[in-house]
Amino acid sequence: MKKLVGVFVVMMTIGMSLTARAADDVHKLEARLTAAKATLDEIMSVPDKAVPDGIARKAVCVGVVPGMVKGAFILGAEYGQGVVTCRTGAGWSAPVFIRMAGGSFGFQAGGQGTDLVLVAINEKGFQDLLHDKFKIGGDASAAAGPVGRDAQASTDASMRAELLTWSRSRGVFAGIDLNGISVSQNREDTDQIYGGAHPFNEILHGTVAPPEAAEPFLHAVARYFGNAQASR
Repeated sequence: MKKLVGVFVVMMTIGMSLTARAADDVHKLEARLTAAKATLDEIMSVPDKAVPDGIARKAVCVGVVPGMVKGAFILGAEYGQGVVTCRTGAGWSAPVFIRMAGGSFGFQAGGQGTDLVLVAINEKGFQDLLHDKFKIGGDASAAAGPVGRDAQASTDASMRAELLTWSRSRGVFAGIDLNGISVSQNREDTDQIYGGAHPFNEILHGTVAPPEAAEPFLHAVARYFGNAQASR
């Protein structure tokens, strides 16, 4: 009997530990969504130094990677975790989590965090985000996004790229060349926030309801990039 009680106590302890760990993981994902919203609020609060209105209105998908970090001094690797949402006929889709990684391409040395914003401006850019992994500049054409209200710059950039990319470091927001950086689906974190597996295709097409923690981020995206499109 004592052995059975001991086994039961051990099993209960393990179960409680796993539950606590799962709750901690979800909290971290919710914090990532909060950081993504804060990044958008800070960038878009100065319209003349933000994503141009012309591009914002055309945005098919919006990705935010708050605090991408550099792994080594001058030469090294960058790694970041972010979220993506896409425009649907009913508004912006529930978000998915992504990873970005690649060789050094000019971020501040010494571990300086850099916020990234990616905007898919056509259907091809949307399809790229449905792939399990793709390389910017290889599988998906990209260009450094223009900043401010320059309509001509917005038009020119839109004609030659599927993805427009920006970075913000030390308070300065500007277009950045992310060619060579890989973007991959973070299925583990996405499954964690939804409490089960859902294909990215379903989530980004708007057939999966967003978690409550994602609502502030989605409201921010709708505020700055407009709401629903007529159809896909």
